[in-house]
Amino acid sequence: MERLVVVWCPELLEEGPRGEEARRFARVVARAAELCPWTHPVRLGVCALPARGPARFFGGEEAVAARLAVAVGEQATIGVADGLFAAVLAARAELIVPPGGTADFLAPWSVATLARPDLAVTLQRLGITTLGQLAALPAASVSDRFGADAALCHAVARGESGELPGLRDRGIERRLRVARGEDPDRGDAPPSPFQPGFFGGASEADARAARSIVRVQERLGIEAVLIGRLRGGRDPAGQSVLVPWGSPDPDATPSPSGPASGAPWPGRLPPPAPTEVLQVPRRAELVDTEGNAMVVSGRGLLAAPIDRLSVDGGPWEEVAAWAGPWPVTERWWSVRRRRARLQVVTTDGVARLLCSERGRWWVEALYD
Repeated sequence: MERLVVVWCPELLEEGPRGEEARRFARVVARAAELCPWTHPVRLGVCALPARGPARFFGGEEAVAARLAVAVGEQATIGVADGLFAAVLAARAELIVPPGGTADFLAPWSVATLARPDLAVTLQRLGITTLGQLAALPAASVSDRFGADAALCHAVARGESGELPGLRDRGIERRLRVARGEDPDRGDAPPSPFQPGFFGGASEADARAARSIVRVQERLGIEAVLIGRLRGGRDPAGQSVLVPWGSPDPDATPSPSGPASGAPWPGRLPPPAPTEVLQVPRRAELVDTEGNAMVVSGRGLLAAPIDRLSVDGGPWEEVAAWAGPWPVTERWWSVRRRRARLQVVTTDGVARLLCSERGRWWVEALYD
């Protein structure tokens, strides 16, 4: 079995919605590769490198671990052992397991570390709770009773094999290429934030821009470069968000019918989307032909046709057309909120999105 050094970054094992963990881990792998070019990611938050060459060059495995701890720039623990499975556990325990000592090192660990929940439950019901107890069973009996995969686990527990299927994330290289600002399908081309080139794909200029953005983020922080993204919601202001460049998109690609989201979002406005969402809504008044204030009934209907609109106490403007209303009823814990939105076009050609709540009207957004 190959002797391996493993870097374990507990804060980067799970990727959050902003994708910061993948970008940070990409830098961990790059910095570890400066010490050993054969560094390879195992899964998010875990990377490995062969121990033999770096140990000879730096003067021992302890020296390699010490240099890596300084170089990676993250909260990380380093471990060394024979085989990837034992090396990952050694990194979690921050230990250097002596050559040939894998079986003894693994013996006290729970069978749950094999990441085989069904097998672990079955073994525990039989009183086999540790890898040492599993290793003590006859190999033929384990294979006959529990199957081929259990036989592989048995070989790992005995220190005869160094790796289990499923230990490596086969898609981690692709995720890290995206995190570095590269297109995983086209070499060093950038990911989706850039438009395709004339002949499809992306240009070399886009690739250079992507690499430059990554360098800016490394120097100034992840939040230094932000891009707009659509997400689910009913409010125009809530359907767009600024996220760090390179963040994964948990939603589907937006369609012409509205922002992407797995939720149905009843009451969401139909397209087109407003071109300008006001940070501070403006007070508005709507009246019918008799001068009565417009109200939206409990059934989500207007009490009468709209005649005029006034914004911020300004002059009255005649309404040429309108669409809606779109009522929305939301509940946040015990607080119930009822609103209705209306698209209004006045005779001067200005199109506005209005919102009614508690008997008052507000201008929320403008259309081209």
